[in-house]
Amino acid sequence: MPESRDPEHSPRPAAERPALGRRSLLRGSAIAAGAGLAASVTGKAAAAPVVAFGHGVASGDPLPDRVIIWTRVTPSADALPGSGVGEAIALDWQVATDSQFTSVVRSGTVTATADSDHTAKVDVTGLKPATTYHYRFTARGGAVSGQVSPVARTLTAPANDADLSRLRFGVVTCSYWEAGYFSAYRHLAQREDLDAILHVGDYIYENGQGEYRARNGAVRLHEPAHDIVSLADYRIRHAQYKTDPDLATLHARIPFIATWDDHEFADNAYQTGAANHDPATEGDWATRRANATQAYFEWMPVRVNGSGTDAPLYRRFRFGNLAEISMLDLRTYRDEQASPGAGWRKVDDPDRTVTGRAQMDWLTKGIVSSPTQWKVVGNPVMIAPTLIPPLDTRTTKALTDLIGLPQGGIPYGTDSWDGYAADRRRLFDAIAAAKVDNTVFLTGDTHTSWACDLPVDAANYPAGPTVGTEFVVPSVSSPGVGDSLGVPPRTVSVPIEEAYKAVNRHIRYAELDSHGYGVFEVAPDGAQMDWYYVSDAADPRATVRHGASYRVADGAQRIVPVGAPLDPASHRPGA
Repeated sequence: MPESRDPEHSPRPAAERPALGRRSLLRGSAIAAGAGLAASVTGKAAAAPVVAFGHGVASGDPLPDRVIIWTRVTPSADALPGSGVGEAIALDWQVATDSQFTSVVRSGTVTATADSDHTAKVDVTGLKPATTYHYRFTARGGAVSGQVSPVARTLTAPANDADLSRLRFGVVTCSYWEAGYFSAYRHLAQREDLDAILHVGDYIYENGQGEYRARNGAVRLHEPAHDIVSLADYRIRHAQYKTDPDLATLHARIPFIATWDDHEFADNAYQTGAANHDPATEGDWATRRANATQAYFEWMPVRVNGSGTDAPLYRRFRFGNLAEISMLDLRTYRDEQASPGAGWRKVDDPDRTVTGRAQMDWLTKGIVSSPTQWKVVGNPVMIAPTLIPPLDTRTTKALTDLIGLPQGGIPYGTDSWDGYAADRRRLFDAIAAAKVDNTVFLTGDTHTSWACDLPVDAANYPAGPTVGTEFVVPSVSSPGVGDSLGVPPRTVSVPIEEAYKAVNRHIRYAELDSHGYGVFEVAPDGAQMDWYYVSDAADPRATVRHGASYRVADGAQRIVPVGAPLDPASHRPGA
């Protein structure tokens, strides 16, 4: 739970809130050829040239014939993110098959205005499948006329009917600005074997300065200083994260397929509120959620299928005959989390949902009818049971009913699928009834690493059937168990890991300390996750090491440890 907030951090009207500080934009301007917006000691803009593309460029949501390209233009010194001011700027965009743009295949013009915080997205169509492209934007008009964005690279998906030997993805989650640097993004950007980056939530954090404690305090401070609530606030925070050089580099090299979790809104968000939302001081939740949604749609390279902030974010991507990826939204439609004690009974309530009924139908039908060999789910919160202990409902139901406990056992937490056991049962039963195999959930949220089988009945594992597997990746920088307790890594956490695995036998791997990322591969003969851990999230020059690897063979439905990680040289997408 978040700490109590200082009264100074209570929300102010949007007009009184500061735009993204010039120092942050100056740091981010290194993205755009090393120049920046200068600021005097008084905070007023100096007479230095305005850098048009200080927030970089990005691409995302690749399909066989199209991909989203994105940027943000700063038309004048006062038109900072969240300011709501600045003239409209026409941006000429080009997509080419070479980085020198001697072979331009698509081009056009898009206008960036204050209404969209001067962000611009183009859904570039008419492209070839499984092809590497380069793209750039050029400002036309105003004080930044003629400035050119960084040249970036992207990749389209393979044709729907392509027979593929493998696919490989970087998997990331939970990048908390104040807790550490984004070295995990830097190390992913150095790889040449990734088809896309799957970001499964918590791309930004909503907290004010110092509210979410890291081991060594804040290594850099959030802007604005308070919890973000208004549309201007969310725009400023997204803009700050886009100035991180490691994140900017990764965006400029590999397309993202992203979804949100709670911190893009507020901690432990649900349909009608959040744990970190106080209506008395922060106003109406629906307004705050709409602000967060609008800023996310503006600042992220996601394809929005609809108009307004009610457009669904859950969506599906096909990669040839090999894999289909379903990206979930587990915040917009969920019921409030169950609380311990009398609230335990809500865990099994069939009327409560984490997905919402429409999304559950979409997910279930997609998995059971998928034409691809592997069914991959981008899953913001953990779906594997973590129970204390798992109970056999056939023999313990009378007891759990008597004392008011969840039928399957007491969950470690109720923000995950454990808190919505009926929804999980619906999904697992549908997969089992259809006899679907090769379903893999790729998960974030926990700031820790897990490899799990997904049993139909956790109490009867390993004797009973399983419906798939789950790989949970660590945080990029958000505090883990050791960080939160203030103890050295691999001390207190180790017995906790062993206790979890002893009680929940379907949990095959747990690592509760390290920060980093995952590299996930699907191939006709199996799927594998490699965990990579950075040496120190508080060190901007952190090194990286291989932590562990687990694999599930085609049709096996159960994971096994693997001694060596995937060979980066064995895959070259879009070659």
